[in-house]
Amino acid sequence: MFITFEGIEGCGKTTQIERLAKRLRVYEIPLTITLEPGGTNIGKSIRQMLLDSRNTALSPLTELILYAADRAQHVEEVIKPALDQGNWVICDRFFDATVSYQGAARGQDMKFIRILNDKITQGIRPDITFLLDCPVEMGLDRALRRNKTLPDKGQDRFEREKLDFHEDVRKGYLELARKDNKRFVVIDASVTEDEVEKEIFEYLRPFLDM
Repeated sequence: MFITFEGIEGCGKTTQIERLAKRLRVYEIPLTITLEPGGTNIGKSIRQMLLDSRNTALSPLTELILYAADRAQHVEEVIKPALDQGNWVICDRFFDATVSYQGAARGQDMKFIRILNDKITQGIRPDITFLLDCPVEMGLDRALRRNKTLPDKGQDRFEREKLDFHEDVRKGYLELARKDNKRFVVIDASVTEDEVEKEIFEYLRPFLDM
């Protein structure tokens, strides 16, 4: 089972992944928890470049290629081996993030993005994608408060984007969910963390009884 979590900045993906992993471990399911960018040692260096707000000269195309490089290494080193071993893989962002951020919001060529993703992922697609959706203002407020507690300074390049950018990201995600409603599960992330956790787990419960 390959499960991905997607959403705008501050939607609560990391928190819900941690909560879901805790629940699934009760069932003794072999889990691989990972993230993009930065799910490998090489990816951590790429993540630093991508998220550092001091990298103001980073062009949209460079950004796209760096995400592609991170994902290629991630699939080869982490995701594919874990799935081959029979693990459930839970990933914080995957190729849908590139479509929404670099495609819908940055305006990069969608056909080129699809070609990159198709090549990089080696045919691997999520079985389920949870889209945690909330108003942009709410997500940004959460993200900025979170970043104040982080030891790594400057890791808020996307949070510093204009409001319109984040609105475009959200619209991009919702459009993906509309087009692929068999894979996407849209969750209202404006409610409490406990309510979000319960809805996610209830959706997955039938897969635990198989």
